Amino acid sequence: MKLKNSIYRAIILAIILLGIGVLGYMFIGNYRFIEALYMTVITISTVGFGEVHPSNDNEKLFTIFLIFTSIGIFAYIVSVLTEFIANGKLIKELKTKRMHKKIQTLKGHSIVCGYGRNGRQAAHKLRNHKQTCIVIEGDKKMIQEIEEAGFLYVKGDATNDEILQKAGIKNAANLITTLPSDADNLFVILSARQYNNIATLISRASNDTSERKLKIAGANNVIMPDKLGGDHMASLVVSPDIIEFVDKLSLDGDCVTNLEEIIVNELPKEFIHQTLRDLDLRKKTGCSVIGVKTADNQYIINPESNIELAPNSKLIVLGRAEQIKKLRDLF
Repeated sequence: MKLKNSIYRAIILAIILLGIGVLGYMFIGNYRFIEALYMTVITISTVGFGEVHPSNDNEKLFTIFLIFTSIGIFAYIVSVLTEFIANGKLIKELKTKRMHKKIQTLKGHSIVCGYGRNGRQAAHKLRNHKQTCIVIEGDKKMIQEIEEAGFLYVKGDATNDEILQKAGIKNAANLITTLPSDADNLFVILSARQYNNIATLISRASNDTSERKLKIAGANNVIMPDKLGGDHMASLVVSPDIIEFVDKLSLDGDCVTNLEEIIVNELPKEFIHQTLRDLDLRKKTGCSVIGVKTADNQYIINPESNIELAPNSKLIVLGRAEQIKKLRDLF
């Protein structure tokens, strides 16, 4: 911040010097504005072109004053710029500006608010699934970690509307807020829903009482990590084999993926309004359809083969890594 203030100060001093030079030549030597500007520029830049007309003693004294003053100011500017470049600030500033411009052009991306334990997991999961992800974080140490991980980011407080806009909330498809405070997550959800009424908003919560408030504010899903963790541990006692089997169904987005989602609208047109039997994924890829999410958000577990492939519905598919690869290649 001090270095940036020094740069602003140097720019202001240069502008003031230019103004003093122009006004000085206009009043002392009766120059027209364009002539005064010309004299000022060739004087402070030490270019040495000819004068507009021969100078009198007052003009010469003013020119001497302008030369010495400009030498001092430009020496200060050079020192500030040298420090700026030496500290790598210039390159970093350029990279940041380029990144922000890229963010403003994105559409259909995901925003993760907070890069704590849950936020970090969410960001890496999205990247593994080839989803464009923007992280909002205000902590300097976290920002360095985000940069090293290669994520796009916006530095600031996610509860600030301006920061959400910088992250492209209006064009985002999803937002995940993992801030430690339920109140902060509530503010983020309220602001995000205000700017984007179709995005999927997912929030972390610590208290049971916060879940209802977050959903009223506009959250599509509310996740309570502590509650899920305790439930998962208890399930390992009650039905350990089933839980271990489910844990092996990976969603990491790499070669070990076992579950995949198919959007019916993205299937070839000839399959729309056909049945699962007509699609015949088992024969074509080896994958099995284990669930269907209907257009009205109802889930059908282990669907019958005569289920219709209706528009705006989704298929949940299970398969081994090589089978999932065939599925991706096919669709």
